[in-house]
Amino acid sequence: MEEEMVDQYHNSEMVRGQCGSFHVQHVAAPSMVVWSVARQFDRPDLYKRFVRTCALRAGDGRVPGSVREVCVVSGLPAETSTERLDELDDDRRVIRFTIVGGDHRLRNYRSTTTVHDGGSAGRAVVVESYVVDVPPGSTEEETCLFVDTIIRCNLRSLAHVAEKMTRSSSNG
Repeated sequence: MEEEMVDQYHNSEMVRGQCGSFHVQHVAAPSMVVWSVARQFDRPDLYKRFVRTCALRAGDGRVPGSVREVCVVSGLPAETSTERLDELDDDRRVIRFTIVGGDHRLRNYRSTTTVHDGGSAGRAVVVESYVVDVPPGSTEEETCLFVDTIIRCNLRSLAHVAEKMTRSSSNG
């Protein structure tokens, strides 16, 4: 099943000088709960722990072309990231965005996140993929290691938030 998900949504073309990968996170929460968090382009801080603040600069966060300005926590090699929403499809549970500016080295970064039913009741699978330019002075391995680490943290946090929401609603 995971292979089908990757084939359908996460086959971005890479050119020379780029790298990319995909990550899979199993979540003990219904896919609709997970999607309700992941789809909020204007609120990445709901689960992305490296985000300090986020402000919409264009659009409403629900339509392609919306732009957000993200301020990241201290300790990362950047302070801001400007990101454009490319797709938000509630029926297929797909969100795609591109980094279009900021004071970091992630040029031509494109991300796709999909949320799928997990094969058993009350479970979901999240797949996130990306493609990014390898910055001058860095290797493909270094670039992927940096991005992969952030994505893994974000996906674990998304799982934690959705699972907590599920527990709260069933206890409440």
